[in-house]
Amino acid sequence: MESLERALSQHPFLAGLDRRYVRQLGSLASYQSFPAHQVIFDEGQPANEFYLICKGKVAIETALLGCESLVIQALGPGEVLGWSWLLPPYEWHYSSRAAGPTDVVVLDGKALRARCEEDHDLGYEMMKRFALVIVQRLAATRARLLHYPDPKPADEGPDLAAFRAMVE
Repeated sequence: MESLERALSQHPFLAGLDRRYVRQLGSLASYQSFPAHQVIFDEGQPANEFYLICKGKVAIETALLGCESLVIQALGPGEVLGWSWLLPPYEWHYSSRAAGPTDVVVLDGKALRARCEEDHDLGYEMMKRFALVIVQRLAATRARLLHYPDPKPADEGPDLAAFRAMVE
């Protein structure tokens, strides 16, 4: 538990978070590793957790305009993956895939939602942090769509060249 709390307190996403909240998050956290190319979550599926990336890279993808998968953004160490656990209907708005071997701290979003309801100060701290993540994802989506005028049809498979360019 102590090493999880240390990992949480050192993660940039949680910088400045009160120590008592870090301890609470530690009780909701675990380590997880993903091999390269493993899907972490799929768009439309229930969202009950989020991930603090410690090592590796993750691609955020969406199925759009006939593409099997369009990479929206690549995330690396020090970033957070997943905000859909926080807002109804608690379903992933994007998909994600490990671009290489990736280590994360997984936090139980369902349990954290309940704690945020009990402690509105904690809820406000989480909302402030995740509001920035949501804005960044929307900006990344807009930028990616503006620079992707001619997507490949779904029957040609995923846009692997774009995936490689985003994660390398």
